Amino acid sequence: MGSLENKNVVVIGGTSGIGLASAVMAQAEGANVWAASRSDDKVAACSSQHPDIRFSQLDIHDVDGMKSLFESIGTIDHIIAAATGGERVNAPFLEQTHDEWSGAFNKLWGYSHVARQGVPFLTETGSLTFVSGFPARKIRPGMSSIGSTGAAVETMARYLALEIAPKRVNIVAPGLIASGMYDHLPEENRQAMYKSLGEGLPLRRVGESEEVAASIIHAMSNAYMTGATLDVEGGILF
Repeated sequence: MGSLENKNVVVIGGTSGIGLASAVMAQAEGANVWAASRSDDKVAACSSQHPDIRFSQLDIHDVDGMKSLFESIGTIDHIIAAATGGERVNAPFLEQTHDEWSGAFNKLWGYSHVARQGVPFLTETGSLTFVSGFPARKIRPGMSSIGSTGAAVETMARYLALEIAPKRVNIVAPGLIASGMYDHLPEENRQAMYKSLGEGLPLRRVGESEEVAASIIHAMSNAYMTGATLDVEGGILF
């Protein structure tokens, strides 16, 4: 297992949820960490709470801004793509508009920007880790756009793993996670939702961002892992 000590790690989508947990965990293991987010407010808050991490404002679809960030760092050991980048619509396929369906795939386009701009700066032993999700392989009514996007991300990652080797590419696919995605809900409603969702899982609870981040750290650190999908989903795929 490779050490993250003094490694340069960049997290796109790194100011909340899984992305922030990964940035904090990597920094705790000795990495130099840069984390970017499209939200100025989140960047400001995280900069105050985690002064040893370099936070900056960046939208995943800002190709020039992303290239500038990578150029400013220079040599990069690991890149994590954790930004949502697209609109999430839960509705049957035939009830979605073309724009709603297309909007979900903005996650794929965003991740493709991360790969195109970031891979040239990766060391030969470096890695790129994409965050996908269980709908890519767990078919549920109303989740076709989210699942199709996730499946496309995972397929793109496996092609990249062949094409950019020996640089590595892996996917971490979370299940139902208590993450920043649900921060817009009142606390009481949010906890009730987590409890209800968790009751349907083998582990009887939803996961935590840190539990997913641990697998991201593993994907970065294991130098013999590429093209792999790590499921951290509490049994929802059963």
